[in-house]
Amino acid sequence: MKENKQSLYSMQQEVDAYIQQFKTGYFSPLSQMARLTEEVGELAREINHYYGEKPKKANEQPKTVTEELGDVLFVTMIMANSLDIDLTEAFQKNMEKFNQRDKYRFERKDGQTND
Repeated sequence: MKENKQSLYSMQQEVDAYIQQFKTGYFSPLSQMARLTEEVGELAREINHYYGEKPKKANEQPKTVTEELGDVLFVTMIMANSLDIDLTEAFQKNMEKFNQRDKYRFERKDGQTND
């Protein structure tokens, strides 16, 4: 992975600055959820084309998994901003949860178990 060049916080600020230039501003949470669902569907389609059994049609525009993940991230940040959610804080809380709840859920490389 590349070195992190920008924090989630600064990315959220950049997304907010982008949205604030338009009179429309943030869409409603329901509209954002529909857009996020649409982007996740497009990501699923690309995954299926690259790793599944469904090749692209000859007339389909080339897109990449990277591009579609970027779209999902962008829309996620829009939704978080509009709901006043700090994604850095949300990420940290999730990692705490996973590190506790799922610490021994999968076979560990270090051999530790929940015994």
